Amino acid sequence: MVQRFTESISFDWRLYKFDIQGSIAHASALEKAGLLTPQERAQIESGLKSIEREIDEGRFAFRSDLEDVHMNIESALTSRIGSPGAKLHTARSRNDQVALDLRLYLRHETDDLCRRIAALQRALVQLGEKYQETIIPGYTHLQRAQPVLFAHHLLAYVEMLARDRERLIDARYRINRMPLGSGAIAGSTIQLDREYMAELLGFSEVTRNSMDAVSDRDFVCEFLFALSLVGVHLSRLSEDLILFASSEFHFIRISDRYATGSSLMPQKKNPDVCELARGKTGRLIGNLVSLLATLKGLPMTYNRDMQEDKEVIFDSIDQLKLALEVYAGMILEIEVDSDRTRLAASDPGLLATDLADYLVLRGVPFRQAHEAIGKLVAYCIERNRGFAELTLEEFRRFSENFGPDLFEVLNVDRAIDSRTAIGAPSRKNVAAALEAWNAMLREHP
Repeated sequence: MVQRFTESISFDWRLYKFDIQGSIAHASALEKAGLLTPQERAQIESGLKSIEREIDEGRFAFRSDLEDVHMNIESALTSRIGSPGAKLHTARSRNDQVALDLRLYLRHETDDLCRRIAALQRALVQLGEKYQETIIPGYTHLQRAQPVLFAHHLLAYVEMLARDRERLIDARYRINRMPLGSGAIAGSTIQLDREYMAELLGFSEVTRNSMDAVSDRDFVCEFLFALSLVGVHLSRLSEDLILFASSEFHFIRISDRYATGSSLMPQKKNPDVCELARGKTGRLIGNLVSLLATLKGLPMTYNRDMQEDKEVIFDSIDQLKLALEVYAGMILEIEVDSDRTRLAASDPGLLATDLADYLVLRGVPFRQAHEAIGKLVAYCIERNRGFAELTLEEFRRFSENFGPDLFEVLNVDRAIDSRTAIGAPSRKNVAAALEAWNAMLREHP
């Protein structure tokens, strides 16, 4: 029972490639220090690569009585090549070994996640290009606010995902520090060339304090935070898609491949993929909080509590990679009802701000203009009439600054194209943004 409680091989076996990669570099450092002969180092490397092939092919039998991936691989190596295998752990602890494996693993997964995020960005840009002329209502407080281009709405998520990639790339700098050579807590009296090992493993630098090196999981927390925020952005996108696909909006159609029918009601089409992505975000956040809670009271240095970091890491990576992959496919198959979205965006109330701007450009202070248009909106609601149905005389009841040209403002296309400031949703701006993102994303295959 204690063995079942303490073992980690049931999940940390996934680190095997990185454990082997680190062990090969460690063996090279032992050879450089004169602690292994070239022949012994070659035997170790050959034996480790043989074990790696067996694991790749599913032929390696992991043993729970050996607790973890490190002992399983080392035991198998020693049983196959004898004495050289037993020398491999010289000047090394499982503490710095697992810290190394984690950093190698997260460095690899960071690169893979960045590629997947870029793929989703490309899908959003492609959908935006397909519906580049489509106008939708923009919302605040889930109420119609101002007209925007559908592509501009999608590009907001492209921007969010760009920041997610930036966060992961930035976190990678702190992941990419090599702890091997720190031992259990205080290094070793046997001197190995740590910078040489770092060079072999592609690390930009080595850790500078042995106690911190084996107890540090900041880089894991930072990584899980970055993944949680990607999840939050996917959840927000999910919510938009769920609303837009509903009967009440009916702006978009999600492909049948990414939706299911109801088990009871034959007319239903449920956006299951979107709902699951939204739901899994809570799981990503929970994994981050779980690790933070585990670490918050630990004394220096390594404590067995840290074994609990692996499952939350693996789970968050698995869930997010799958969500990113399925979303990239789903986005490309979304169909938009441009006629319906334009009808919704033609709600005259969406041009109230444009009318306020009209007055401001004629010298009316904004607060006064805002108050006048607010009263005008109330007047229209009471009479169930839109702005375009009012006469000039009616407009002038609310401000003498209204002139005959005010009716030119009451045009949704003009409203879109007059928003030309950097970041605003004019057609020209959005076309340029789509082109720019295409160019940037071509650099991130």
